[in-house]
Amino acid sequence: MSTEIVTWGRKFTANKAIFSFLGNAFRIYGPEGNLRFFVKQKAFKLKEDINVFADENQSDLKLNIKARSWGDFGGTYDVNDIDGSKLGAAKREGFKSMLRDSWLVLGKDDEQIAKLEEDSMLMAMIRRVFLKGWIPQSFTVKSSAGDTVGIVKQRFNPFRLTYDVDFEMDKAGVIDSKLAVGLVVLLLAIEGRQN
Repeated sequence: MSTEIVTWGRKFTANKAIFSFLGNAFRIYGPEGNLRFFVKQKAFKLKEDINVFADENQSDLKLNIKARSWGDFGGTYDVNDIDGSKLGAAKREGFKSMLRDSWLVLGKDDEQIAKLEEDSMLMAMIRRVFLKGWIPQSFTVKSSAGDTVGIVKQRFNPFRLTYDVDFEMDKAGVIDSKLAVGLVVLLLAIEGRQN
């Protein structure tokens, strides 16, 4: 197993408190329950610029996620390593995401390498129209070849948005471990606003 996978992991739990007025805080924990990453998202930002740290002191920067333009309706977000090199990007499919959350996962050269999509159109509509916040979401990440490379499942909890994340599938290597963390941070930051 590579050092990167051991360091970054491919299986983790990510959460944020639902009620936050001065910006959101996200925490990502490893399978052993240890804090791996911490994000403090500033409130009222028109153009997202999110730093992912290894600790709550925010002293050890691990990733930066930056919106290419203001607003998040159909935005593209670059996921960058600490040296500024681009690991990949995620593009929210704006109109499609109104009915069913959908993101294109892009490689370093903006080529599509995968797609992250909410479980089903029917369940998405029931969540949005009838039972907002009461039916947990589930997302599948599929490579461009159609292989499942990741699963993101929301736990039921009306006070804390929590995702169980698994990128340990046989074909998961198509998505860099750091890019996988960036995708989950974006789910917490962007899709989490709906809850």
